[in-house]
Amino acid sequence: MFKNRIVFGVVFAAAAVILSGCGEYEKLLKSRDFQKKYEVGVRFYEEGEYAKASTLFDQVANIFRGTTKADTVKYYQAKSYYGQRDYMMAGYYFSELSSTYASSVFLEESDFMIGYCYYKQSPRPELDQAATYQTITAMQMFMVKYPTSERVTESQAIITEMSDKLVEKSFISARLYYDLGYYKSAILALRNSLIEYPNTRYREELLFLILKSSYLLADGSVPSKQRERYQTTVDEYFSFIGEFPDGPHTREAKRMYETSSKYLDNLNKQS
Repeated sequence: MFKNRIVFGVVFAAAAVILSGCGEYEKLLKSRDFQKKYEVGVRFYEEGEYAKASTLFDQVANIFRGTTKADTVKYYQAKSYYGQRDYMMAGYYFSELSSTYASSVFLEESDFMIGYCYYKQSPRPELDQAATYQTITAMQMFMVKYPTSERVTESQAIITEMSDKLVEKSFISARLYYDLGYYKSAILALRNSLIEYPNTRYREELLFLILKSSYLLADGSVPSKQRERYQTTVDEYFSFIGEFPDGPHTREAKRMYETSSKYLDNLNKQS
């Protein structure tokens, strides 16, 4: 029984401290002691209480505008949102710091974090890649502005990663037409992907899909269009096999070539 009372007392005391802390925080939010709000905001940030910190910095940001602490407040405001994984708001406040406080000691980090916040918002390749393009642009601008920065290597790595994602997005989008059976549209999309990214790691797959789309398009065409489309298939075969004579698609490519050639030979014998 005595032991239970001790445990209850400890729990009660802890709860009281927590409630007291919550009460103090609520009082501070209503207070006009902006210096204290700033100081407590910094403390909350350092303790990992990012939501509470951002709320306090939101309250004092305009108050400290024009003072020597203005950029520091803006920096903590941005970092507090970043700590909450709210990359959109964090990027917005880093951008504000960069455009407003050109001599701030936080300028270089803020310029990098603008791009990094876009990077954190970049989705998987199947989705819209607006944030990916913004990441690349922001990181390129950072490297131009800070060519000797220790963050240049990381910026280059991020640009490479984002560029690879755009290549994958292009391939996925182009292949979608093929998967849906829209072979004419597939050929156009696959070609455009090759034109945009001629050195893509998907080059073999793209060339093969162009060949296969041409073959399937010819195979499903009305007789009046088959000669031209089977001839196109033969041409695509030589383009493919010229670059990838021993790849995993060689056997199937040869089969489509032989079928197309046989059809054309039969037409020539009839004419």
